[in-house]
Amino acid sequence: MARTRIALLSNPKSTGNLAQLPRIRAFCAEHPDIFHYEVEKADQVGSALETIARVRPKMLIINGGDGTVQAALTELYNGGHFGTEPPPVAVLPSGKTNLIALDLGSQGDPIIALEKLMEIAQADLSPHIVARELIALRCGAGEQMPVIGMFLGGAGLADTMLYCREKIYPLGLPNGVSHAITALAMLAQLLLRLKASFLPPNPSLVAVSWRNSQSLSGRFSLLAVTTLDKVLMSGELAGRKRGALKLLAIEERPASMLRAFFATLAGKLGHSKMRGVHFEQSDEISIEGESSKVILDGETFRAEIGRPIFLKLANPLSFVRIAA
Repeated sequence: MARTRIALLSNPKSTGNLAQLPRIRAFCAEHPDIFHYEVEKADQVGSALETIARVRPKMLIINGGDGTVQAALTELYNGGHFGTEPPPVAVLPSGKTNLIALDLGSQGDPIIALEKLMEIAQADLSPHIVARELIALRCGAGEQMPVIGMFLGGAGLADTMLYCREKIYPLGLPNGVSHAITALAMLAQLLLRLKASFLPPNPSLVAVSWRNSQSLSGRFSLLAVTTLDKVLMSGELAGRKRGALKLLAIEERPASMLRAFFATLAGKLGHSKMRGVHFEQSDEISIEGESSKVILDGETFRAEIGRPIFLKLANPLSFVRIAA
């Protein structure tokens, strides 16, 4: 029996798929070498991958937002559905946020991205394969099964992301407009020190620790831990050290945010020390706070005093980058 070239895992509930999924279904109907499996909830991803593993795909494409990708990566890492050789993962530009898709060169129309991935699957994949380290998150030291992702936001960044998700997205505005409004609200809260129910809350106190007992504590407008090269405004972080989590923390001061902003524009973020802007690399990081929220690729967790969030570098997986 001929091997299925591509398996496509779709989440119809992903916001970006509400409009695009009918086109994707029609496309898959015209291409029988695509094995298309749809899930509606994250807890269905495990059984979906168990079924997909039976068709031995050459490539696994995930069609959903970063939360869908995170659920799939967690199952790939913990579930063992593909044995020791899971297929390389590609990501379509779907959902409200697409940091992982952007990192893999997947932008614009998902159908065009799917067509490009089909072309890639017809030949040797190796020119397009990239290894990406992953973040393994555990809430407290005793939890054994980690959640796997690639980008974590905490402190003020998590508050702003939740503000956008809970108060701006329900307005039904285009993504770009929603993100612009969120950015303006964040700036109003930071620069003008305004406090109102229609603005993001002030960041709470957070303590971050990493290798050799180094630590940092305070209120941060932005706290991010990632394995991705691109984070703020698609800017690349310095220090592409393999085998390390990248920690970026920007203190809750207008001057600190401005320094980070201009450093990002100049492509210098993380290259040199700046007052109020902290960039570190480590294979283990812990975050502790007074009921401080963190978001790993769309899923929210809570760091408590005495029960910190533990982040550890996980073994890399292979991904398919559209631009070789």
